Amino acid sequence: LEVEKPLFIETTKRLERQDSLIGDAEKVSNIKGHGSEGNWTQVLHLAFQSIGIIYGDVGTSPLYCYSSTFPNGVKDKDDILGVLSLILYTLILLPMIKYVFIVLYADDNGDGGTFALYSLISRYSKIRLIPNQQAEDSMVSNYSIESPSLSLKRAQWLKEKLESSKAAKIGLFTITILGTSMVMGDGTLTPAISVLSAVSGIKEKVPSLTETQIVWISVPILFMLFSVQRFGTDKVGYSFAPIISVWFVLIAGIGIYNIVVYEITILRAFNPMHILYYFGRNGKEAWISLGGAILCVTGTEGMYADLGHFNITAIQISFNGVLFPSVALCYMGQAAYLRKFPENVADTFYRSLPAPMFWPTFTVAILSAIIASQAMLSGAFAILSKALSLGCFPRVRVIHTSKHHQGQVYIPEVNFLMGLASVIITITFRTTTEIGNAYGICVVTVFSITTHLMTIVMLLVWKKNIIFILLFYVVFSSIEWIYLSSILSKFIQGGYLPFCFALVLMALMVTWHYVHVMKYWYELDHIVPIDEVTALLEKHNVQRIPGVGILYSELVQGIPPVFLRLVEKIPSVHSIFLFMSIKHLPIPHVAPVERFVFRQVGPREHRMFRCVARYGYSDGVEDSGQFARFLAERLKMFIEDENAFAVEKPENEDTDSPSGVSEGQTKPRKSTIEEEKQLIDAEMKRGVVYLMGSANVIAGPESPTLKVVVVDYVYSFLRRNLAEGHKVLSIPKDQLLKVGITYEI
Repeated sequence: LEVEKPLFIETTKRLERQDSLIGDAEKVSNIKGHGSEGNWTQVLHLAFQSIGIIYGDVGTSPLYCYSSTFPNGVKDKDDILGVLSLILYTLILLPMIKYVFIVLYADDNGDGGTFALYSLISRYSKIRLIPNQQAEDSMVSNYSIESPSLSLKRAQWLKEKLESSKAAKIGLFTITILGTSMVMGDGTLTPAISVLSAVSGIKEKVPSLTETQIVWISVPILFMLFSVQRFGTDKVGYSFAPIISVWFVLIAGIGIYNIVVYEITILRAFNPMHILYYFGRNGKEAWISLGGAILCVTGTEGMYADLGHFNITAIQISFNGVLFPSVALCYMGQAAYLRKFPENVADTFYRSLPAPMFWPTFTVAILSAIIASQAMLSGAFAILSKALSLGCFPRVRVIHTSKHHQGQVYIPEVNFLMGLASVIITITFRTTTEIGNAYGICVVTVFSITTHLMTIVMLLVWKKNIIFILLFYVVFSSIEWIYLSSILSKFIQGGYLPFCFALVLMALMVTWHYVHVMKYWYELDHIVPIDEVTALLEKHNVQRIPGVGILYSELVQGIPPVFLRLVEKIPSVHSIFLFMSIKHLPIPHVAPVERFVFRQVGPREHRMFRCVARYGYSDGVEDSGQFARFLAERLKMFIEDENAFAVEKPENEDTDSPSGVSEGQTKPRKSTIEEEKQLIDAEMKRGVVYLMGSANVIAGPESPTLKVVVVDYVYSFLRRNLAEGHKVLSIPKDQLLKVGITYEI
């Protein structure tokens, strides 16, 4: 905070008045993504770090890809060549061309992921269901948009359609939370399939082990994996980049060895005609096998979701220079081995290892599986924290695990539930085949959602040539729908799992968001007029008591109805009173200098203010003490700046005459301004009281049965059993005052 003070003072000297709120938020230097600038040494360092963070999942897919593609064994040796060609071109088309060279450029000020695309769209078009957009928001430095109508009529037409269509808004919201649900499912299934596949290799040395024993060896590893999540990606993932690097060196070296020893002509698989031959020989069976082949690109979405920790160049270098060559050589080596020993397809990876390399590779495989799972879970937590900031998920405690990267978070309740689900899945399904069916659905669904959101970004934000947009959409959506149709054929064999998971999670998210929106509209429809507040404060029985009162409300304008309830029950108002709103903008970060915007509520002598504290979806809210100090500094600067815009009157002028400005304010003497600032310091020392409305939301008397169930039972259950607002905001209990109120929606 002390470091920011000179910047605060310098900034506020150049502020301009806005229409609705007094803008403390002028343009500052843009905040770039982590490592967005720098020399090649820094870029290469980030590329090395990215190996340990984002490639563990796709890097360990050779453990189970062939066994999932050929669950019933290999019928024709040439099929191995066709599947290898399919795997190679899937790797080239989806992660390389689509993500590395196209999607990564759709970053949201350095951040990536499904919510980054949604936030980009919501900045260019008002598609969010809560009407809390303000003119000041577009002045935040990270907002950085230009009006689409200036460049293309097509973009303007799309913008108008999205803003005027409630169905479009709901549709975009739905596919966004579907993507979130599938990523959560991915985070649950990744540990199960990765650990189970890695542990299964021990059967090569201890063939007497049963399937049940392998499962029970995997369970303690899963327990340990979820237990270390609280340490965060910084401490767990970064330190293991060397292990993943060793893993890539091992699988590449073993792949080269197998190619040389068994069949060097396996390189023919780069001819895509072998894919057509494979489908020609097998027909429907080849189409069904696509559900296993798609597992070669598991974890690709994590590469985009973790973009904020690295940069585009670093990811492009690490993918094209390390990941793709390593896994491609590994798959080719396994295919060369299977051409000689097709009967070993159920355990291709470990069977193809040279004998002296088994134990080193087995050890590194276990560690790599753990790291791959950790990285995917970290990405799932980060995406869920963004859903929380948009009011799309019930309140849970979010712990920021890194001082350097604000997007790295840990959510204890979610970690426990995902860990429990992963263990149950491992014990129930027991093999990687059915888990792989469920896993593939998660992967391809997220791919498809990204393609559709990217198409909107290309139309609305990038304003690309329509031919390029159509080419992108047709090519990638066609590939993804073919894969998805194949996986859906295995719905009964485990494919139902992610749909059940997503259905439950989406139901919770939709319920919470629906009531959240309805509650906001209720408060907006019942705001208290300023005149009524002024009249209330002038009553003789309403006392002004020492200290600072901060009343939290969702509203970014108007006085919430809970304020009247407070004054009616306790006829007193603190000497300095603020109506506080915590607002999350559709950007990753808001600079501290742009955090607060203020408005004077009523006459100056009442010392009541409206304040909106703005955060990006990757920002964490400060603890109460730091927040209060930060707020006091900004409030004092607001008072000084506000008075600078008032009109100074001559000493002999009648104070009742018009001031000549719309606010009707007069510029006080400098000594008066200093007295007000000193008063703020004095009242802060007397204590801060945080007031929160404890709203009991119930369905109205004429509500349909479904609405009654959703509001009165499901929402109420979630609200009672999850973290309360003061815990999320880290407000000490001895400084908290709750005001009960009932809303009928």
